[in-house]
Amino acid sequence: MDVSTIHTLAGDAGSDDPIVALRAIAKLRSELDRVESAAVRRARNANATWQLIALALGVSKQAVHKKYGRM
Repeated sequence: MDVSTIHTLAGDAGSDDPIVALRAIAKLRSELDRVESAAVRRARNANATWQLIALALGVSKQAVHKKYGRM
C-alpha cells in the first residue's frame, strides 16, 4: 500500500457507516503492523537497540522484544 491508500483508509475509518469504518480500521491496522515491522527490521539492521526501538514505539523493551525478537 502507498501513503495515499493509508490516508484513504484513515478517512474511511471516520465514516458515518459503521461497517465501512470497521473495514477501514481492520485494513489500516494490518497495514500499520506491516509498516511497523519493516521499520523495526530496518532499525535493528542499523544497530538500534531494543530499548531505543521501544522508546520510539512508546512500549516497554520487553514488549518490543517479545513481538519482534525473532527477526
